[in-house]
Amino acid sequence: MLAAIWAQDEQGTIGKENRLPWHLPNDLKFFKQMTEDNTIVMGRKTFEGMGSRPLPNRQTIVLTRDKEYRAEGVIVFHTVEEVLEYAKTFAGITFISGGSAVYEDFLPYCDVLYRTVINHSFEGDTKFPAVAWDEWTLINLSEGEQDENNHYAYQFETYQRKVIAE
Repeated sequence: MLAAIWAQDEQGTIGKENRLPWHLPNDLKFFKQMTEDNTIVMGRKTFEGMGSRPLPNRQTIVLTRDKEYRAEGVIVFHTVEEVLEYAKTFAGITFISGGSAVYEDFLPYCDVLYRTVINHSFEGDTKFPAVAWDEWTLINLSEGEQDENNHYAYQFETYQRKVIAE
């Protein structure tokens, strides 16, 4: 199964200089909980923005056009098709996890979307690509808990692709 997972602000901002423009520990916990023992796919810039190291307890795929690119502890793929073939044979969930161009490339193939919406606007240079929301059904919505470490109101949303009758 292929799924996309991301956090965004009210304006669709997802990044600033290849990093998250906010600090929301509960969303990071959610990301960890969802992706552990699965695979995450990200572009080279996103990977390098995370310090060029794979996250523990999950397989990391870095997608790049650079045929010479190497990084320790990750699989490097160069095409969408390679990732799709991998996802077909992987027993768990293959999560698309950034950046914007990678999300755009894979949205047509995703079965599920996991979106965290932060009820605040942040300065950023990267937006999530347009989603044809009429192709998706909201199947879960839960309010995030605000506390001394999670300063913004936010909610977790799960969408499933609608089945088109033939």
